[in-house]
Amino acid sequence: MLSDLKTGGATAGRALVNWWRAVSIEALCCAILWLVGLLLIRVPLAPLWALIAGLMTFIPNFGAVIGLLGPVFAILLSGRDMERLLYLLGLYAVIVVIDQLLLQPLLMKRVTRVPIWASLLVPLVLGVVIPFWGVLLAPPLLAVVYAFRKPTPKESTAIATSGPES
Repeated sequence: MLSDLKTGGATAGRALVNWWRAVSIEALCCAILWLVGLLLIRVPLAPLWALIAGLMTFIPNFGAVIGLLGPVFAILLSGRDMERLLYLLGLYAVIVVIDQLLLQPLLMKRVTRVPIWASLLVPLVLGVVIPFWGVLLAPPLLAVVYAFRKPTPKESTAIATSGPES
């Protein structure tokens, strides 16, 4: 009984560490996207806003909006340049689409072995069932659930041929 608890705890712990790795890679990619975009738009303090936006990636769904606030205020305070503000909003839309529909599902699949369909669908379903917490907790819960799932023979063959992962 105690051995099963230890094994289960170790499996859940590994899954959460893998999820943290995936989110950290996602945050780094988002920060780089923000930095390049903000430098192209010539937003004051672009590296600072890109760093904050990258850190806000750790907050699912709401972090991108929080990361947008700083550059918006920087543009508004630097002058009445509404064209740059529109470019910033376009940049935000592009980064959110790339992040939510490409980066996050692919990283979750690669690092935590969560299928792409699950990483797209489960946050939506849990967001309806448990409005705030469902969206926030869906990615780490998915990582833990799929860590306990037994691989199919096709998956175990693919894992065996790809070699051990570090």
